[in-house]
Amino acid sequence: MKITEALLAEHVVFHNLFDYLEQAAPKLKSLAETRGLASLLEAMLEVHSKVEDELLIAPLEPSFSQMGQAENFHREHELVEADLKLIQCSRKVSEARDLLLRAVLLSRKHFDKEERIVFPLAEKQLSAKSLSLLGKRWGEQRVVPIT
Repeated sequence: MKITEALLAEHVVFHNLFDYLEQAAPKLKSLAETRGLASLLEAMLEVHSKVEDELLIAPLEPSFSQMGQAENFHREHELVEADLKLIQCSRKVSEARDLLLRAVLLSRKHFDKEERIVFPLAEKQLSAKSLSLLGKRWGEQRVVPIT
């Protein structure tokens, strides 16, 4: 399996999670519920982002720099992380829900950009052998997480 296929499969899972969060957020009644969902999303995104950065973004970094997108991709991750951390400090359920929905929206936009730009760029810039080797590393890290 190529790394782009593996990461795209993870994206499908995230899109389902995003759908659920968008439906559930307006109905959340407590900070604890909202913080719990935010923590779940944060933990899942952290693992995904770390793997994606190490296995796919790092080999493509020169291309992103040349396109002027390297900082933008990293900044988008930081904005989502910041919103999810703010939820843990929120004192109002409405504020926490709004932050959660904003984090989901930002994540959707970021994932869309990866699917439209990053994955096709990887397919173009990296050989099929490299993509498969990175996919193998992805599979291995699922057994022993990257630290």
